[in-house]
Amino acid sequence: MNYFSLNTPDHISSFKDAVIRGIAPDKGLYFPESITPLDPSFYETIENYSTVDLAYEAIQQFIGDEIPEEELRAILSEVLDFEFPVVELEKNVATLELFHGPTMAFKDVGARFMARCLGYFSKQSNTKENVTVLVATSGDTGGAVANGFLGVEGVDVVILYPKGKVSPIQEKQLTTLGQNIRALEVEGSFDDCQAFVKKAFLDESITDHIKLTSANSINVARWLPQMLYYIIAYRQVKDKAEKLVFSVPSGNFGNICAGIVAYKLGLPVDHFIASTNVNKVIPDYMDTQTYTPRASKPTISNAMDVGDPSNFIRIQKLFSNDYDQLAALFSSESFDDDQTKAAMLKLFIENEYVADPHGAVGYLGLESYMEHHPDTYGIFLETAHPVKFLEVVEETLQTKVAIPQQIQKVMGGQKKSVEIATYEELKSYLLD
Repeated sequence: MNYFSLNTPDHISSFKDAVIRGIAPDKGLYFPESITPLDPSFYETIENYSTVDLAYEAIQQFIGDEIPEEELRAILSEVLDFEFPVVELEKNVATLELFHGPTMAFKDVGARFMARCLGYFSKQSNTKENVTVLVATSGDTGGAVANGFLGVEGVDVVILYPKGKVSPIQEKQLTTLGQNIRALEVEGSFDDCQAFVKKAFLDESITDHIKLTSANSINVARWLPQMLYYIIAYRQVKDKAEKLVFSVPSGNFGNICAGIVAYKLGLPVDHFIASTNVNKVIPDYMDTQTYTPRASKPTISNAMDVGDPSNFIRIQKLFSNDYDQLAALFSSESFDDDQTKAAMLKLFIENEYVADPHGAVGYLGLESYMEHHPDTYGIFLETAHPVKFLEVVEETLQTKVAIPQQIQKVMGGQKKSVEIATYEELKSYLLD
């Protein structure tokens, strides 16, 4: 499988080079040259596939022969070693829990897959040059990347996060591990962190000396594996869901974009809903067909506080940049913090279910859609364990949330971070 840049289609790269570079030399996002639907018999008999077999069938075409079958199956076995349960809450309404991995967030799948791909390529390399993973996080990406890459030979990790704008548990997950993981605390917003990262990739005074790659969902190895849990979810609800709808809490839009890739592989999905908080660039685009990025606003669903989502250009490409094609399968709606808290409370009182703020936004989007489409089976994604947003969850629900073992392990760790305020400080740090 080859990949091309969405900025310059005749710039072609292998999967390996796309993973190592992260972003194309012309600063465009990489996109697969082709997506071949799986044979319909795959979905007709999907209950007979193990999770690893299912994942291999779905993702192998995007890897080609660059990772041998035995190695790729081993990678998938390690990446998918936890459960992805669909939990039914109401008639025809369920949630897909993606928080049973090591950092209790959906990003564990992509981060661990990418880490193992880079580790494999590093072992095959004849050079000893390290790759530096430079990544911005609004919350869960940092912890997932830190955990996924911890101790991976030949890879250094530098994580930028906005000071005071991630939850205390999220901060612990990305600042306490040490080894090859470094955390930079940025005076500013997530958009500032992301702007610093993008600028560093353009800065030849850095890239001439350091091999940089990104572990945000712009990287194909972080983005594509997220399609797997949509297929795993379908395996669980196949006999219930004639018209299947997914509502995805959306910030940088990599997760829902991967779901649409699964759809392009033939996954029987009737509709995708991108549910956002008040950072509603995409809901506005769907209303006006005008894309207007803007500064992000802080919310209680902080991982979605994104004012210029990187992956929407990939979603447009999946529909040949045709708005009508896109709008037939995809819609987007935004909700504020008060609505989010009300949804959390409703889920708790009516279903005895504790949702995190991001999952609650996903529920709101699904609830709104199903008012007009009652004949569908809806799944909203619960993308992080509620403990990661402990203060707002306990305050909203007036209940205590038990601390899982995965979180207890980092709570006592000592925070180690470096505070920066300017791009020049980031540059100096990288070159030191």
